[in-house]
This record gives sequence, C-alpha cells and structure tokens, in this order.
Amino acid sequence: MKDSTKRKIKFLSVLLFILYVLLLVYFLFFSEEYGRVTAEERVYRYNLVPFVEIRRFWIYRKQLGMFALITNLFGNVIGFIPYGFILPVIAHKCRNGLFIVASGFSLSLLVETVQLIAKVGCFDVDDLILNTLGAAIGYMLFAVCNYLRRKRYGEKI
Repeated sequence: MKDSTKRKIKFLSVLLFILYVLLLVYFLFFSEEYGRVTAEERVYRYNLVPFVEIRRFWIYRKQLGMFALITNLFGNVIGFIPYGFILPVIAHKCRNGLFIVASGFSLSLLVETVQLIAKVGCFDVDDLILNTLGAAIGYMLFAVCNYLRRKRYGEKI
C-alpha cells in the first residue's frame, strides 16, 4: 500500500475518532433521550452487581420494548466498537488486543465514575462489561481487517 494512501487512511481515521468521541460524550452525558435527567431529578444511582441490569432488560424486554433493549444492551457494546477498531489504526503502538481491552475498560470506568459524580445517568457495572466487550469486538474486527489487508498487499503478517 502506498504511503500517501496510508496517510489518507490515518487522517480520515483521526477525523472519525474525533467525531466518535464527540458523539460518545454527547450520548453519555447530555442526551435526554438516553436516560439523562434534569437537575431536579438527579440522584445517585448505581449498580455494583454484575449482570443485574442485563438480566432485568432481558426479562422485561416485552414491557420495555425492543428500543430500550437495543439501546441499553447493544448500545453499550456498539458504542465502544469504534474505540477498539479506530484507535489501532491511528496509533501503531495501540495494536495490542490486551491494551485495547484494558484501555476500553479504563475509559468506561472513567465515564461511569463521571456519571456517578455528576449525577448524570448511573454507575452500572454491567455497562463496564458491555463497553469492554464492545472494545474487544472492535479490536477483533481491526485485527481481521489488518490481516486481510496485509495478506492482500503481501506485507509481513
């Protein structure tokens, strides 16, 4: 692959990553449609028991509706897939799966902690699990795409 093509891909990836971070901040802290409440309704809410909220959303999926199920469960996973996919494209040093999973967990822990302190949303250990899973899936997608790219262009695998 030509160096100019690699530079274009990296530049586009940086722009996409910036857009991703801005959208993530918006949906996690400001969007009223995704469980964010007004100042009068703010209370400390948290869940420290793994899989409680996941199980609750699954059990009550018919009453809550598919939108709530998809938004909560799959939204947390999907929300962190770009992190695991784009970061290794931008930063060559971040092409380690363990690093991506650990940093995805750390970012998720930071987000959940800020939500708890700022009383925006709630701290949920299930979100940590789902977000970390999303980062891992994103990295696996990157690894597969990177392998196929290297195989196609005859680069060292």
